[in-house]
Amino acid sequence: MPQSLVQIYLHIIFSTKNREPFLIDKQIREEMHAYSGSVLKAHDSIPVIVGGTADHIHILCTFPRTITVSKLIGETKRGSSKWVKKKGRTLSAFQWQSGYGAFSVSHSNVPEVRKYIATQEEHHKKRSFQDEFRIFLKKHGVQFDERYVWD
Repeated sequence: MPQSLVQIYLHIIFSTKNREPFLIDKQIREEMHAYSGSVLKAHDSIPVIVGGTADHIHILCTFPRTITVSKLIGETKRGSSKWVKKKGRTLSAFQWQSGYGAFSVSHSNVPEVRKYIATQEEHHKKRSFQDEFRIFLKKHGVQFDERYVWD
């Protein structure tokens, strides 16, 4: 087969450093989500939805065949962090956590994950980011040591 065809969806999750609520301003948060989507596009990924709350982000996107997961996420973090630091003095200390979670999503589950990301503010009225992330790790069978998950 001479052609390489790929359709892989990723659900990516990461928080701000120490879960600081840097993105409390809804307009800045929405701009951050849009900017993160533009970084993904620049790396041949299609952002389906980018959302989150003041202290973390969820991304549902396609995974391009030309880049590694860590490179795609690293470039997204780097670009969005650099961008947001220019948005004001209160954001000059902005940082993403060093780690991330990346989970595969089947094509049939894309609508469900999209809805989940779109309703993040509602979810986090009842559940912290840490609790949410633990649930994702367990649901996807990821072994983890609590001492090394948070920064």
